[in-house]
Amino acid sequence: MRVTVLGTGAMGAGMAQSLLREGVEVMVWNRTAERSEPLADDGATVALDPVAAVADADVVVAMLFDTAATLDVMNTVLPHVRDGAVFVQCATVGVEGASQTAALAAHHGVAFLDCPVLGTKAPAEQGKLVMLASGDPGLRDRVQPAFDAMASKTIWVGTEPGEGSKLKLVCNAWIGALAAAVGQSMALAKGLGVDQRLMLEAFDGSAAGSPYLQMKGAAIIDDAYAPQFSVDGVRKDVGLIREAITDARVSTALIDGVRAAFDAASAAGHGNDDMAAVYFGY
Repeated sequence: MRVTVLGTGAMGAGMAQSLLREGVEVMVWNRTAERSEPLADDGATVALDPVAAVADADVVVAMLFDTAATLDVMNTVLPHVRDGAVFVQCATVGVEGASQTAALAAHHGVAFLDCPVLGTKAPAEQGKLVMLASGDPGLRDRVQPAFDAMASKTIWVGTEPGEGSKLKLVCNAWIGALAAAVGQSMALAKGLGVDQRLMLEAFDGSAAGSPYLQMKGAAIIDDAYAPQFSVDGVRKDVGLIREAITDARVSTALIDGVRAAFDAASAAGHGNDDMAAVYFGY
C-alpha cells in the first residue's frame, strides 16, 4: 500500500510516522517543506510538489489546518489522483466544510471519505487515534490497513460523507469544555490560595475525576505547554462547533463561555501553546 500524507504539522507528521512503523510506503508533502524533511529519516519520501505527491498513491490522507487550506490543496491535487485511489479528509472542517470537500471530490470523480480523527500529537505518533469515518462502505477494505496503522479503532459513523464530521464536533465540544473547566478550577485554586495539586489529589480515583484532568492539571502546575492541540486550534474548532450548535437550535451558553476563555488565552499570547494554556484566559 502506498499512502500520501498531505500536511505534516503535529498531527500529520505523527500519522505518517505510524504508517511507516507498520511498513507502509509513505510519501509526505507540506506547504513549508522544512516541516516534512525530518520524516525522511524515518523512511518517508518527501515531495516538494503536491501533484507529484499524490500521483501514485493508493490512499491520500489530508490533514490540513482548516476548510480553506483543505479545499485549496484538493483543487490542486484531485485532477491528478490516480484511478482507484481514495482521498481521506481528516481535518476538523465542520458540517459545511465536510459538504464542500465531499462535493469537490465528487466533481473530480475521486473516491472520498470524510474522516476526522480524535486524538492529539502523542496518539498520532503512537498509532492510537480514533478514526471517525463516513462515506461509501465499499471503500472500507481499501483504506482499513492504513486506518489500522494510524488508529486504535475506526468508528464507521455513516454512509454519507459529513456524518464523521458531525460526530467530531460533538466530541470536540466535550473536549473544549473539559479543558476550559480544568483551567478555570486551577485558576480559582490559585486565586483562593489553595495548593493546585490538592485538587488533582482530591479527584484522583473518583467518579468525577479523569486521566484528562490529571494530565492537563499537571501541565498547568508544571508550566508545560508544548502543543498537543493548540489554543488557536481549539478556537478554530469552537467556531465550527458554535455554528453547528446554532443550526441545531441548541443553546450556545456553554460554548460561548468556552470560546471566551480560549480567546482570552490567545490574546494573552498563548495561541500556539497547548490547550491547557486556556488557564491564562482566566
